[in-house]
Amino acid sequence: MAGRVHPRQLAFALPHAESLTRDNFLEGPANAAGAALVDAWPEWPSPVMLLVGPEGSGKSHLAAIWAEQSGARCTSAHNLTTADVPAELATGALVVEDFRSGDVDERALFHLLNLAREDQAYVLITARVPPSALQIELRDLRSRLRALPVVSLQPPDDQLFRALIVKFCADRQLGIDESVVSYLATRIERSYAAARQAVALLDTEALRLGRPVTRALAAELLRKA
Repeated sequence: MAGRVHPRQLAFALPHAESLTRDNFLEGPANAAGAALVDAWPEWPSPVMLLVGPEGSGKSHLAAIWAEQSGARCTSAHNLTTADVPAELATGALVVEDFRSGDVDERALFHLLNLAREDQAYVLITARVPPSALQIELRDLRSRLRALPVVSLQPPDDQLFRALIVKFCADRQLGIDESVVSYLATRIERSYAAARQAVALLDTEALRLGRPVTRALAAELLRKA
């Protein structure tokens, strides 16, 4: 008699909450300047500041902390329109997330910067690269952006990188031990995005296979990646 075939366990992509409070922000030399910017408000060198860093480097986390402190509204650069600018600045503070070349209404952003100056409002703009690396067609906007102070977040050092792996696991309520952390930290790209992706893969596959997250599982998955 043929052996019984067991159905493959399905992994459901359940939402997980990532804590974006100040107490939950992992600070190190790589992001200390960003944390200092948030903590210094409202004593900023300029009412409009640019926070720049690679994908997953904590820009949104810092922006959320500042929004909580300042009562700022939050919008994405992609969604910004000229008509919406006055309402967006209604609280006197605004976060504009993920500013990229070709993905923003340049006239709307220029209007925002002008109105913020007139109303003495605060604006925090996040981007992956500084204004000098962006293709801005509107010359006045290009000049205005390049004159703004830029605070940069750097790639994580070893201590912060390990702490990030632990945090991403905790956000998913995923239990791991030091052997898994050490294995991942020495075998994946040292970037915020790589740490987040590796933890997401471990979580998904551990659920699908019905196995605990171990060094052996991590090694198996990275060999296949």
